[in-house]
Amino acid sequence: MAAPYAGQFITPGRFAGKVAVVTGAGQGIGRKVAERIAAEGGTVVLVDRAELVHEVAAGISEREESTGSGGSATAVTADLESFDGAQSAVDVVLATHGRVDVLVNNVGGAIWMRPFETFSAEQIQREVTRSLFPTLWMCRAVLPSMLEAGQGTMVNVSSNATRGINRVPYSAAKGGVNGITQALAMETAARGIRVVATAPGGTQAPPRTVQRGPGPDGEREERWVRDVVDQVTESSFMKRYGTLDEQAAPIVFLASDEASYATGSILPVAGGDLG
Repeated sequence: MAAPYAGQFITPGRFAGKVAVVTGAGQGIGRKVAERIAAEGGTVVLVDRAELVHEVAAGISEREESTGSGGSATAVTADLESFDGAQSAVDVVLATHGRVDVLVNNVGGAIWMRPFETFSAEQIQREVTRSLFPTLWMCRAVLPSMLEAGQGTMVNVSSNATRGINRVPYSAAKGGVNGITQALAMETAARGIRVVATAPGGTQAPPRTVQRGPGPDGEREERWVRDVVDQVTESSFMKRYGTLDEQAAPIVFLASDEASYATGSILPVAGGDLG
């Protein structure tokens, strides 16, 4: 029987015996996904470049030990913008647990929100490096172990910003995440691997402990950010932002065996906006 969890529902034991890696798990959607998989009995490894991820993992383990869910959490710090960083994180997981059953690629997020003509070449490079390469590198790093096991699931967190304003480099990066999802799913399906994605819309979240970038500098940049918020809200049929729980639930479903016939799919989770 499902039990309530953070305003949603969990399925006890759904991830029992599973080893799941969640990136960008120190806060936001990634943290919520890690909490939920642990609450459903999974062994979760949280990966983030911020040291706070160790505190988050300790809190999850303490809570799950008290509830008797069977779930647990540990943390690894790594910078996933390089292949070496991604490989080092996967090596730690394999050395500790011997396998990766589920990979949730959640690292990413727009650093700047501004019209494309105002981006510098350096800013464009940083946006793409931030929101494309962590997914690409982690997929590559974890794939050999999944192929050897003959099974595994990757869930990539894309964005509905592939159709939106003031985020062209970020949109390009997330379009790349969609391409990775579909091409890798086709390439590996016959070898037991599923690759899927969600495309979140605007999401309500507490203030970030570690910021993605410098934030708006002056009234003009603040206006550009407001323009994005207005466009995202208006594009949603529901005319609102989603919650962290509303984003985590479909990610966790796609990561589970309940979604065993889904691969290559990109599920919009944006209140009706298809992105």
